[in-house]
Amino acid sequence: MAVPGSNPRFLEKAQGLPADQVFLDLEDACAPLAKEGARHTIVDALNQGDWSGKTRVVRVNDWTTHWTYRDVVTVVEGAGANLDCVMLPKVQSAEQVVALDLLLTQIEKTMGFEVGRIGIEAQIENAAGLVAVDAIAAASPRLETIVFGPADFMASINMKSLVVGRQPPGYPADAYHYILMRILMAARTHDVQAIDGPFLQIRDVDAFREVAGRSAALGFDGKWVLHPGQIEAANEIYSPAQEDYDHAEMILDAYAWCTSEAGGAKGSAMLGDEMIDEASRKMALVVAGKGRAAGMTRTTSFTPPEA
Repeated sequence: MAVPGSNPRFLEKAQGLPADQVFLDLEDACAPLAKEGARHTIVDALNQGDWSGKTRVVRVNDWTTHWTYRDVVTVVEGAGANLDCVMLPKVQSAEQVVALDLLLTQIEKTMGFEVGRIGIEAQIENAAGLVAVDAIAAASPRLETIVFGPADFMASINMKSLVVGRQPPGYPADAYHYILMRILMAARTHDVQAIDGPFLQIRDVDAFREVAGRSAALGFDGKWVLHPGQIEAANEIYSPAQEDYDHAEMILDAYAWCTSEAGGAKGSAMLGDEMIDEASRKMALVVAGKGRAAGMTRTTSFTPPEA
């Protein structure tokens, strides 16, 4: 959930919303004249607010601006103990991630914080960033997440569209498939999260579902929301359907049984009309893991076949 760092009312409201992560924004959501004050507003919100159950992130300004270093110093020195990650926008090279890592390390050592605890989220928002995404994903052990920033990206490649995340007119296929897959491959190679960017038409929840469904189907871990009305849809789309969750748990139970001594120590078995094996188990672990993380409860149980 994106929250303007300059708006105390929104910062307070966000604490009670059912989002997994909240990022307090010092970049696009803050006017230039409001950025300095927003830093201190964010520090107060992190230190005094109740963010239970949420990952706490601050998005600073990108390295091409003169605000970045002061964003990081003010926020991390002031609220580093209550901060989980720093999001760096418009990342174009691995060196930009390394620079943020070094600055965070210096602050942590100076303030007596645990060195390396605060993570980094890198936002890919232009062609240069996408071309360098593999190096970016490997740039620092602090790197936890790669985030797609569709609006700036669309502008950077001159895409013929004014609706962020929607397919551009005149192109018969999915114009975002390569971008999303490129980010996803880098993320999975380096064992970090892949997060889809925002959909700006906040009142069109059906369109949000359509756009979110694209990255969810590929395997992305989640998506930004800009309005509380998008949260329920996002949580639903990036969680497995009940039927799929039940099936995944059944596969895990059935495979565990068939490979056991009682089940004959077989490498494969039939689950109904479906043959399952080790590859099936790996696929089921992904779906079951997402369902468990979402707090889902299975509605079926596995019964070993009679001898």
